[in-house]
Amino acid sequence: MTVTIYGIPNCDTVKKARTWLESRGVSHNFHDYKKAGADPARLKRWCDALGWEAVLNRSGTTFKKLSDAEKQVLNAGNAIMLMIAQPSMIRRPIVEYDGGLLVGFKATDWEEALLR
Repeated sequence: MTVTIYGIPNCDTVKKARTWLESRGVSHNFHDYKKAGADPARLKRWCDALGWEAVLNRSGTTFKKLSDAEKQVLNAGNAIMLMIAQPSMIRRPIVEYDGGLLVGFKATDWEEALLR
């Protein structure tokens, strides 16, 4: 199975997720948004599949710095543009694997998807 985890290396949730994968022997690639950026086509596919609301990280400081006016007019198009410009606004981690996507880290969901 091909597994790619997308995130930022210093994110605590990404660290937990990578440790979880390694402890279970799940081979994976890591895509660092800070070094490699966010691919617009991939981000659009994620938003189409999961909804942009699920992909956008609303709990981070980058999102919280947006003005209330900017937050009020969010839609799929401008949310994707914000995430491309500032990948810290993408929820972490996102995992692509053969047959699906995982957003965030929840061990039970990961076990079901990746260890079946």
